[in-house]
Amino acid sequence: MLSDVTTPQDLDDRFREALAALPAPQQRRDPARPVTDDATLTGARVLDLFDAQLTSRQLDLAGRWLRSFGEGFYTIGSAGHEGNAAVAAALHAGDPALLHYRSGAFYCVRAGQAAEATGPEPAGQAATSVPADQADHPVDAGPAAGPPAPGDAVRADEPGGPAADRPLPPGYAEAARDVLRGMVASSREPIAGGRHKVFGRADLAVVPTTSTIASHLPRAVGMGLAVERLRRLDTTGRRAGDGVRAGSGGGAAHASWPPDAIVVCSFGDASVNHASATAAFNTAGWYDHTGLRIPVLFVCEDNGLGISVRSPQGWVETTLRAKPGIRYFAADGGDLVRAYEVAVEAAAWVRRHRRPAVLHLSTVRLMGHAGADAETAYRAAGEIAADLDRDPLVGTARLLVGAGVATGEELLARYDEVGWQVRRIAEEVLDEPKLAAPAEVVAPLAPRRPVRVARAVADAAARASGPGAGARAEAFGGKPPELTGPLTLAQSINAALADGMLDHPQMAVFGEDVGVKGGVYGVTKGLRDRFGAARVFDTLLDETSILGLGLGAGLAGMLPVPEIQYLAYLHNAEDQVRGEAATMQFFSQGAFRNPMVVRVAGLAYQEGFGGHFHNDNSVAVLRDVPGLVIAVPARPDDAAPMLRTCLASAAVDGSVCVFLEPIALYHTRDLYADGDGEWLAPYAEPGAWTGGHVPIGRARVYGVGSAEDVTIITFGNGVRMSLRAAATLADEGVGTRVVDLRWLAPLPVADIIREAAATGRVLVVDETRRSGGVGEGVIAALVDAGYVGAARRVAGVDSFVPLGPAARQVLVSEEAITQGARTLLAR
Repeated sequence: MLSDVTTPQDLDDRFREALAALPAPQQRRDPARPVTDDATLTGARVLDLFDAQLTSRQLDLAGRWLRSFGEGFYTIGSAGHEGNAAVAAALHAGDPALLHYRSGAFYCVRAGQAAEATGPEPAGQAATSVPADQADHPVDAGPAAGPPAPGDAVRADEPGGPAADRPLPPGYAEAARDVLRGMVASSREPIAGGRHKVFGRADLAVVPTTSTIASHLPRAVGMGLAVERLRRLDTTGRRAGDGVRAGSGGGAAHASWPPDAIVVCSFGDASVNHASATAAFNTAGWYDHTGLRIPVLFVCEDNGLGISVRSPQGWVETTLRAKPGIRYFAADGGDLVRAYEVAVEAAAWVRRHRRPAVLHLSTVRLMGHAGADAETAYRAAGEIAADLDRDPLVGTARLLVGAGVATGEELLARYDEVGWQVRRIAEEVLDEPKLAAPAEVVAPLAPRRPVRVARAVADAAARASGPGAGARAEAFGGKPPELTGPLTLAQSINAALADGMLDHPQMAVFGEDVGVKGGVYGVTKGLRDRFGAARVFDTLLDETSILGLGLGAGLAGMLPVPEIQYLAYLHNAEDQVRGEAATMQFFSQGAFRNPMVVRVAGLAYQEGFGGHFHNDNSVAVLRDVPGLVIAVPARPDDAAPMLRTCLASAAVDGSVCVFLEPIALYHTRDLYADGDGEWLAPYAEPGAWTGGHVPIGRARVYGVGSAEDVTIITFGNGVRMSLRAAATLADEGVGTRVVDLRWLAPLPVADIIREAAATGRVLVVDETRRSGGVGEGVIAALVDAGYVGAARRVAGVDSFVPLGPAARQVLVSEEAITQGARTLLAR
């Protein structure tokens, strides 16, 4: 008697009962023929896909077994979703795929396709019926499984023979080992190396996704946009060497996806309600409405549940059908043949039209959400039993037996054999090493190769002054920025962006108002006219989508430079930076990268304008992201070299950089007195770029007076205020060192410690908030280094920035800085 909860034993018992009850076929069918008279799949191919489904199911059972004695660390499985094997079979092996966590059968099929493409064709290979629209990239037939037709002279131990103990197809065995290594956190797991259990492998074009609630969907849209752009460049003559293969160590990571590739992205039904999914659907439809093509196939695997919360009857279909610009397809994941046919139709439509579509695949969820999930707490026994009756493995078995391709006894023997082989692999991976040191864990997080970055800047300088000099002169209208006189911060960033566009053919600048208008503050002015609408373009008003476009574009081989119009606007989309961008190298061991430089206008002190959303001084959420580079240029002569460093680091190391630009300093010209022009600076000619290179994590130090009495450590607007305060102190005979951190992550710790020790008195001027602000990190660095001198903080109040003059009540002032230094000196 089955219990009310679908435990592994329940599921196994029910499957055995169902197969034992199948009647013997009246007539045997040749596996090389279509499995039914009206199907395109052959019996051999269905047997192959059944093997993938069996492998996925046995992996789920093995995961529960491993967990039962404390050796497995992940039990969310694919049971009930094995119909996604049909989706994988309908796609080309090179189509990039972002898969959710119930994609075991899909992953097996993709691994099998890759193994067949690279290995010799097995003996006894059965022919496969291929749809006409996929003739150029046929679905790999895979090794035939199951019994031969009567009269065939096939030995029992030959591939394709009836023996139940033949080994798993090489691709499936390899996929099983990958998944099991992930479950036991083996450091030999091929994509995350024991850091997480994900579906991903560069050679399979499967991009790892660590989130499960739709935050990977915006990236999929960005990938589709970039794939289509690169395809068009390929057909019009892309410059050789523009793209680099993933993991090559140079340039933007570019997987070798076929020219007609489409992006596939799977997710669960509950995820359609998530803001990230809404953003992705809206962006795909918005661009489709404008005529811009995005070849993405969304696959919604609908089991009707989000852990314990039911999707209302009909809600998912209504929601997906209502998405403008996205073609809707639907199929039952329990009907392998029909699911395959609809998936072929959907993939072909996206491939042919280069437009987005969604495949709504009905599934069931078996064994609950995960190992600790007691379904009886929220589901009736009858409902659980009804799902068991829709088990996709049983559905495929009924198809094979009904068609005369196999008997229930043969399929059950195959189930046991696959289970034995999966269990054997599980036992083997148990003894594999785990990550055992902090250095091992963080190794792929954010590679830093400063020598290569410096060389990249030097190479850019050589090109700009050598073979690229003519194009540079033309781009700047015959008057390069070094000849235009001193520039403001905004003008310097604009010139550096133009130089970056010239040196990086795959670089694109985009965001709200950056194109035609040239940015709210004019920072991108003229770039669209110089480089065209394909490389400098306006986006819809949605920060999640802007960052998603950047994530996908970087993964596809571009060097994206998205703009977030104001720092406050970043916070509703920060998971695209934290959970998606920063984790890619960490969870793929560098096999995939999403290089990106995110320009953000931020911080406070705008005169006569603002309130909180235009004067946000909160950066704690960014400093908390492991591996993220945060640059804050205060002066024009720092802005250009720091931007060049960020672009080079993104291209060389795949870095994710946030370039935080102080709005209040964009157009500042003077430092001490009106008209002195001391906050302007000349733009360096290319020949001086190497000598003026600013490495990541290096501060800048200003000496005022004797520079022996007090050290002020600051950044952004604090630099200008501190220099003014230092001038006042100099009149009182006090010598000051003003340290501009320039980089908030990684902090320039060595420079902080050196400059603090030089005076023994440190004043940290932090324009962010006292709680969670940058100053906390600076003080902690001093304490960790054993600093024993005096230290004091001047920081913003723990408050949002109000409108008008009230802002002065919560922000750091020059007077507060001066008084803070005097207090230190009085000790």
